[in-house]
Amino acid sequence: MMKADVSFLSSGMKLAGHIYTPAARSDGERRPAVVVGHPTTGVKEQTASLYARRLADAGYIALTFDAAHQGESEGLPRALENPFQRAEDFRSAVTYLSTREDVDPERIGVLGICGSGGYAPYAAQTDHRMKAVATVSAADVPAFFRAADPEGFAELVAQAGKARTEEAAGGEVRLVPVLPDAVDESTPAPVREFFDYYKTPRARHERSIGAYALRSADQLDQYDSYAEVRKIAPRPLLMIAGTEAATLPFSQGAVEQAGPTAELFTVAGATHVDLYDREAAVAPAVAKLVEFFGANL
Repeated sequence: MMKADVSFLSSGMKLAGHIYTPAARSDGERRPAVVVGHPTTGVKEQTASLYARRLADAGYIALTFDAAHQGESEGLPRALENPFQRAEDFRSAVTYLSTREDVDPERIGVLGICGSGGYAPYAAQTDHRMKAVATVSAADVPAFFRAADPEGFAELVAQAGKARTEEAAGGEVRLVPVLPDAVDESTPAPVREFFDYYKTPRARHERSIGAYALRSADQLDQYDSYAEVRKIAPRPLLMIAGTEAATLPFSQGAVEQAGPTAELFTVAGATHVDLYDREAAVAPAVAKLVEFFGANL
């Protein structure tokens, strides 16, 4: 397996990516490929790279990338979480793969993790080049934020326009942190597990800043990952979630709406973040993904 830096354009912005390729084939035959998207506030070097490597080991070309406005990719303001652009990034990644001589453009799938588990299915609803759609620990980002603090999120939406005006006048981009600076026993369990992943040596990364631009809120509030998820059919949809994940209801609800070509696969005892990098959770998830993409790509 080899890793290389790549870049491609999305809405005129250059996105930074890593492509993982299996050992070269002597017959020159084109391979199936999978786009792997990172979680909200994450970067390509974290859990997305873990899944990409595993898929490459299984024979797939796997592409990870930093979303526009985030990580090493272009886009101003920084840290913007624009759900419509996030979906466009997946489409642009598929376009890039379709132009590569080593990729079979008729065998491209997508895999979204956490927030990307909302953006990838959303993009696939209308992009029929995505032949197989999978998610791990999927979440609809605005619904997740609303559930955590309905009044707080409504206030962010109300303040988003003011933040836009401030930026236009030369002010700094106001950021909304998604994690506290410290946790203790009174901190809700889902927050503690996100903190343990993003803010400790376990997966801390300098470009994963743990915040989003305040003015993202008005765009997020207009967005719903799974409202039209049925449009993916007759293409297959696989959603993987832990039985102990706070986000499990997102996958359950989406699969129910998507119809008979959708499947929910649960990993017993796993939480949302366990599926990011805990081997006991990742191993069965990867095995299921390899089976799924093998049958459908």
